[in-house]
Parts: sequence; C-alpha cells; structure tokens
Amino acid sequence: MAMNNNPFEQFELWFKEAQQAEIIEANAMSIATASSEGEITIRTVFLKYFDTNGFVFFTNYESKKAQQIAENPNVALLFPWLKLERQVKIMGTAEKISAAESFKYFASRPRGSQIGAWCSKQSSVISSRSVLLNKFEEIKQKYKDGQIPLPSFWGGFRVVPKKIEFWQGKTNRLHDRFLYTHANNSWEIEHLSP
Repeated sequence: MAMNNNPFEQFELWFKEAQQAEIIEANAMSIATASSEGEITIRTVFLKYFDTNGFVFFTNYESKKAQQIAENPNVALLFPWLKLERQVKIMGTAEKISAAESFKYFASRPRGSQIGAWCSKQSSVISSRSVLLNKFEEIKQKYKDGQIPLPSFWGGFRVVPKKIEFWQGKTNRLHDRFLYTHANNSWEIEHLSP
C-alpha cells in the first residue's frame, strides 16, 4: 500500500474518499482529553478545517474539554471511517487559535448556531430544557437588528500533531498500519504490524 510522504496530504486524500463514500458526518472525530489528575474524557466534535499546522475544531472555552486542555494540552483524535475499514488516529497538543480566526468561522455559522453559542454554559447543570430555550429567545431579541458578536468564551482549538496513524483493514486481520512521527522538522513513516 503506497502512502504519501506528507501525512496531511494523505489525510486529505482519505478524507475526500470518506466524503465521496457518503459517510455520515465524515468530519466527526472523537477527541480524548485528560485533566492534570489523569481523568480521561472522550467525546465527538467536528473537524472544521485542517492544514499543515493542524486540525481545528470549535467549542465553548468554559467546557470540560477546554478546562482539561488548559490543564493538559495533550490530546488524541480519532476518525472512525468504518464503512471504508479505515481509521485515522492523531496524537498531539491542542492550542487556542486567534480570536480573529475564531470570529471568521463564527461569522460563517448559521444565525441560530451563533445564538446557540451564547446560550449554553457547556457542561454545566441546568434545571430544564426551557432554561436554554428562554435564553435563546432572550439572545435572539437582543441581537435581532444586527450582527451577533463572537462570545469571549467561545472559539477554536488547533490540534498540532506529533504522530498520525493511518489504519486500513485487510483480510485475515492482517491490517495495514502506518505511523507518521514528527521529528527534526520532518515526518518519519513506519509500517506497523497489525
């Protein structure tokens, strides 16, 4: 199995193939974070874009994931494209992107999603769904005649990879695994035993 020397180009190829295969939410990725005490949490977020600097997702900066990233920036991402018998695992560090970069994406979101970002104190306990719905209507009225500003507590994280593993299922469980490791400003590729 031939692999590209550049893991970002290899990811772009597989990502396009996942989209062409009509995998539902091909940009869905699991992200695992850990607190400074070692408590591990995993959840699904959406990859919004990527480039040679890393993989970007957006969230509430007061969420549990953001709190854990602040304590321990080491994270892992997983794209499970089961229909293609593929997965991509990314290990690296997460860092906040600039407010300007966050605003650019925020401004492109549907208005309802912009309002929703203002409504939720992500991961906090609420007494009922009506609390969210009332807050949504309040924010909707507040900004009914203008642009909705970027909340100070909302924005993006970029996961800067140190390692990227591509896994391709094969017959007899003799799967192909290719591990890219970033060292000395370049990427080394190793073919791993399944």
